[in-house]
Amino acid sequence: MSGYLSGVLAILGINIIFAYSIYITAATGQLNLGGAGFQAIGAYACALLSNELGLPIYLTLVFSAILGGAISFLIAFPVLRTKGVYMVLATFAIAEIVAGIILNTDYLGGPTGMIVNAYIETEVVLVVAVIIVILGFYIMSTRIGLAMRAVHDDEAVADLMGVDKRAIQVGAFTIGGAIAGLSGGLYALYFGFIEAQYFNANISIFVLLYVLIGGTQTAWGPLVGASFFTLIPEALRIGDDWRFFIFGVIIVIMMIFRPEGIVTRDALERVWRQLFSGKRNV
Repeated sequence: MSGYLSGVLAILGINIIFAYSIYITAATGQLNLGGAGFQAIGAYACALLSNELGLPIYLTLVFSAILGGAISFLIAFPVLRTKGVYMVLATFAIAEIVAGIILNTDYLGGPTGMIVNAYIETEVVLVVAVIIVILGFYIMSTRIGLAMRAVHDDEAVADLMGVDKRAIQVGAFTIGGAIAGLSGGLYALYFGFIEAQYFNANISIFVLLYVLIGGTQTAWGPLVGASFFTLIPEALRIGDDWRFFIFGVIIVIMMIFRPEGIVTRDALERVWRQLFSGKRNV
């Protein structure tokens, strides 16, 4: 495998994991624009545990996820009191606070960044990505996933049906933060260098687009969305400076014709219906 292809696959794996962190929250009707902040927490936690304590790679990744989840849990209660655009602004502010703390802390490398001693291969990233995808499908297939979809579709009706809306939202926000922290840890270990400037607003916006363009109605959405946003720009590299223009046009067209995302429940039902009807005809 060439170094270029290996790098693209690693980025794809990290983006898919990151997308599921936002999807889990979006599945309950909450938009999180602070994904970069939680990813930064996981990345720097992984770097410090590896550099200072020399912990094994799997432990640094576990602690990255735990720290991301713990911080998400603590801030979920005040953040989830907000709604709509106010929640978007609140989560965005959290990401900016995290970036500001890192930039002004010499121990974390400040604006110059930090070198990570440990290293992982592309295969590790892909294996973890597969596990997270399976986890995402599993969660959405359980009663918890059903409750998440109920809260997403209509909070008032879900509350009347006995769904603990607050617990579902806090739990989803916590799981999302843990997965984002894990993606940050993988990023740090694969690239071997981290800096606060990378975990900026653009990253938070892009990962939210992964989910919204892919679709929030099914667990296929973040997988398709992350793959689309990662692979299509690479395929358009032959267009050089025009590739961003072409990619932007594609996104606008998709938003016009597929406002609910690439993958929707109705689309999946039609596909399964055609597949099963075809088997019966045979």
